[in-house]
Amino acid sequence: MKAVVVHGPGDLRIDERAIPVPGRGEVLMAMEWGGICGSDIAYWKKGASGTAALAHPLVLGHEVAGRIAGLGEGVTGLVEGQAVTVHPAQLVGDGGLPSRIAGRTNLHPRVRYFGSAAFDPHTDGGFSEFRTVPAAQIRALPEGVDTEQGALAEPLAVALHAAGRVPALRGRTVLVNGCGPIGSLVVAAARLGGADTVVAADLASASLSVAKAMGADETRDLSSGDVLPDDMDVVFEASGAAAALGPVLRATAKAGTVVQVGNLPGTAVPAALGDLVTREITWIGSYRFVDEIDEALRALRDGLDVRPLITHRFPLERAEEALAVAADPGSGSSKVMLRLAAEA
Repeated sequence: MKAVVVHGPGDLRIDERAIPVPGRGEVLMAMEWGGICGSDIAYWKKGASGTAALAHPLVLGHEVAGRIAGLGEGVTGLVEGQAVTVHPAQLVGDGGLPSRIAGRTNLHPRVRYFGSAAFDPHTDGGFSEFRTVPAAQIRALPEGVDTEQGALAEPLAVALHAAGRVPALRGRTVLVNGCGPIGSLVVAAARLGGADTVVAADLASASLSVAKAMGADETRDLSSGDVLPDDMDVVFEASGAAAALGPVLRATAKAGTVVQVGNLPGTAVPAALGDLVTREITWIGSYRFVDEIDEALRALRDGLDVRPLITHRFPLERAEEALAVAADPGSGSSKVMLRLAAEA
């Protein structure tokens, strides 16, 4: 089978590997679609994502969906041919969590994640024609949800988790700063949560068009002189740009809430944070998700259309070109998809 493998910085290859055989408690997935994420780009460009650095070749991809092609011993409740996606997180060890964060498995001290070099050996992702997956990580796609949309359940879950970090969005004014794929999905999540008004802001008009399609009431093009609105009850900072923190805090209403969704740099950076204190703003983080992938699948079942997010599609063999388009701010891309199945 073919697999998209990063061997080092700038070294991406389409490798031939043996089709795996599912063991006890596993299923064999025939992959159909994968969505490119920022971490995939980071491994390709830098050989690392955050603090996780490549020590060995790694199959990329954690936003994937396909169909069950085989069942290992002991697997029940699933059938061959069934359309499924994957919860990409697998907890390592049997250690519990402190009572103050009980149930928040995204904060578990050791988590293996599809397409991650955080452990050695690394955890291969799903950008391949086939992959074995523990049955506990399989999520069946609802009727009417195809595998292309199903591959976006994972980033939608990230957005739903971020929205869920605010106790109540109903009736509130919301700003989403940064409208890449996650930011645009946060727009949809805020709308699902009952926000009264959702304003989207970005430097790229193409990204703002996607955010509008995902439910934004108003957009602000920061590259053309627009400024962030004032007195927003809740602000989702999805750009991950430290320079945005000052304007974002200024846009937040007194006693409002900022949810940090975009990954901030792991090194010291200058940032204007004075309004955090003088406006008594609550600033909280949001990391991956717990089980919101189930909520995401219900939202897709009930009619949430994530297809406006998809701007480009490439076959697996053109994975490097797909990554380059996803990484290029001038490409106008939002979510770039890989067709992982061989063309019929």
